[in-house]
Amino acid sequence: MREFQTLRTAAALIFWEVFSSSSSCILSMAAVRFIFFFFILIFLSPFSISRPDEDALLDFKDSLKNTAALDSTWKKGTSPCQGNKHWVGVACNGDKVHSLNLMGLGLSGDIDVDYLSNLDDLRSVHIANNSFSGPFPPFNKLGALKGLFIHDNQFSGEISADFFSTMGSLKKIWLSGNKLSGTIPESLGQLHNLMELHLDRNEFSGPIPLLSQPTLKEINLSNNKLEGEIPKTMSKFGASSFQGNPGLCGELVQRDCNQQPPPDLHHDEHPAAENESNGTATKYLIVGVVIAVLMATICFKAKRTEDNFNVLGKENLDEVVQVHIPSTNRRTGSSRKGGDSLHSSSRRGGGGSQHGRSVGDLVVINDERGIFGLQDLMKAAAEVLGNGNLGSAYKAVMSNGVSVVVKRLREMNKLNRDSFDFEMRRLGRLKHKNILTPLAYHYRKDEKLVVSEFVPKGSLLYILHGDRGISHAQLNWPTRLKIIHGIARGMSFLHSEFSSSELPHGNLKSSNILLSSNFEPLLTDYAFYPLISNTQTAQSLFAYKSPEAILYQQVTPKSDVYCFGIIILEILTGKFPSQYLNNQKGGTDLVHWVRSMISEKKESELIDPEIAGATNSLPQMEKLLQIAAACTESEQENRISMNEAIARIEEIQA
Repeated sequence: MREFQTLRTAAALIFWEVFSSSSSCILSMAAVRFIFFFFILIFLSPFSISRPDEDALLDFKDSLKNTAALDSTWKKGTSPCQGNKHWVGVACNGDKVHSLNLMGLGLSGDIDVDYLSNLDDLRSVHIANNSFSGPFPPFNKLGALKGLFIHDNQFSGEISADFFSTMGSLKKIWLSGNKLSGTIPESLGQLHNLMELHLDRNEFSGPIPLLSQPTLKEINLSNNKLEGEIPKTMSKFGASSFQGNPGLCGELVQRDCNQQPPPDLHHDEHPAAENESNGTATKYLIVGVVIAVLMATICFKAKRTEDNFNVLGKENLDEVVQVHIPSTNRRTGSSRKGGDSLHSSSRRGGGGSQHGRSVGDLVVINDERGIFGLQDLMKAAAEVLGNGNLGSAYKAVMSNGVSVVVKRLREMNKLNRDSFDFEMRRLGRLKHKNILTPLAYHYRKDEKLVVSEFVPKGSLLYILHGDRGISHAQLNWPTRLKIIHGIARGMSFLHSEFSSSELPHGNLKSSNILLSSNFEPLLTDYAFYPLISNTQTAQSLFAYKSPEAILYQQVTPKSDVYCFGIIILEILTGKFPSQYLNNQKGGTDLVHWVRSMISEKKESELIDPEIAGATNSLPQMEKLLQIAAACTESEQENRISMNEAIARIEEIQA
C-alpha cells in the first residue's frame, strides 16, 4: 500500500514537470493546472475506498459452500437493499446492509469475516442452524456488532480470554449447540450492554467468570463441563441456566461446595504412611461403590425397558439417529390394511379427531400431519429447544420431513389417565387459524409428552426482541396490528371453548405466540391449568403475574385479559416487559410506564420508533394503547372483559 502511494506521488510530480516546463505545449497554463488537479484528484485519493455492500456480500458468498438458497437473489449487478426486493437474509437501513439472517439455509464452508468487515453498517449476524465447522471465526473484527447468533453449528476449539474486549456494542450472544471448549472468555464480563448470553450445549470447562452486568436478562450455561461455585450474583437466573454441569456447586444447584470429591477409582498409588488397615478399608469401600453402581445401573435399565422410553427420556438429545417410519396415511379417507404395524385404539367418528389413534404408546389426537408412533419420535433426529416453566422442549425431525416439537410436561398428575386423555382429545379437536392444535400425546405417571407441529419462524418474543434481521424488519405497523388481531381472535375462540374454566389460556405471553410465514399468530401452551397438580408450578403460569394473583392468589378469566394487555403494550412499544422476569429486575414495567405517560397526555412517546413513522396511523395506535391500559387495570372490577377488548380491537384498522 505504501509503495503504491509513493508511486502515485512520483507520477503526479512527473506529470506536473512535463506540462509546466515544456515550451512546445500548446495548452495554456490554466488548462494545465486544471488537468493537473484532476489528475491529483484521481490518483492521490485514498486507496482504501469503501467497497459497495454488493461486492462484499458476493465475495462472502463465494467463500461459502452449499449456497443454493442464496443464488436466486444474490446476483451481480443487483442491489441487496433495492426497494422491497432485498436479497435473501438481508435487512437494510436505507441503502446499507444492517443485518444478515442466514439461519437454516444449509450453508457450510469457512466464514471469512474480512468480507463482512466491509459492511460498515452491519449490526447483526445470524447464521444459526447451518453446517459451519472449524475454529471460532474472528468475529471480533466486527466491533460494531450488537447481535451475534451462531448457535446450532459445529464450531469447535477455544475462544481467547480477551476475544470480546473490542466488541463493546454487543447485546445478544448466542453460541449454543456447538463444540466450543476451553474456559468461558473473561472479556464477556466487559460487555456493559450485554442482555442475552447463551453458551449452552458446548464443552466449556473451568469456572464461571464474573458476569454482573445489570443489563443481563438471560443467560444459559447448561450442558457444559463447568466447575466451581456459581457466583451468588447470578442466582437470579435460576437453576435451569446451569443444569448439566456436574462440577458446579452452590446454593442454586443445591450442591455443597465444601463437599470432598469422590474417591478416584483409577488411582493406584497410596501414600507410604497409609497403614494396612486403612488400605483394606479403602478397598472394601471401592468394591462397595462399584457394586452399588452396578446395581443402580441394572435397576435403571430395567425401569427404562419397562417404560419403553429410552430416547426422548434423555435430557440431552443431541445424538442424531436414522429414522425409519412405517408408511402412514394422512386423513384422506383411505383405510389401513391388516399387515400394518399401526393399530387404532378406537374407530374415528365423523372424520374428526374425536377418538384419536394410539400408535404404540403415543395417542394421535390430530392427524393433519400424518400418523406417527412413539418409536418414530424416539428415532428421529432431535435437538433441545429450551426449558420453560412447564418443562423441556425438543425439536424432532422425522424421515418423512415432518418437524414437530415435543414438550416434556412435569407436575401434571392432577388427573388420572382417563381424565387426562379426555382433556387432551378435547384440545386435539380445536380448529382455528390462530390456535396451534396439538398432534399427539404420551402418558406416563410422572411425565407427559405433548407433540405439536414445529413453526420455523419462531416466537413473537424472539422476533420482536432478538435482532432477527429480516423478520424483525418486517414488523411494520400493519404487520403488528395483524398480529394483535390474530391474538385477539385466538383468545376469543379459547374463551368461548373453555368458558367454564378459571383460565381459558393461562400462560399468554409473547414466547407462547408463534408466527407463521405470513406473520399469522398461533397461540400455544393454552388450557393447561386444569392439568397441573403442583401449586408452585401453577404459579409459574404468566396469569399469576396479574394483580389479583399476586395479592390474593386468585385467578379468573380476567387474568388472561391482563396478560393480553401486556402483549399489546409489548408489540406497540417494542419494549421487553419486566413482568416476564421472576424478579422483575430488567426490562420495562410497561403497565406503570404506559399509565403515567397517558396521564401526562404523552401517548405518542410510547410508540416504538420503528413504527412511529406511520404518522397517519398514530390515532389508531393510541386507541390500542387505551385498550391495553383498560386490560391492565389493577382492579378486576375496572378491567374490561375479553369480549369487550376484542370488539374494540376489531374496530381498529391499519
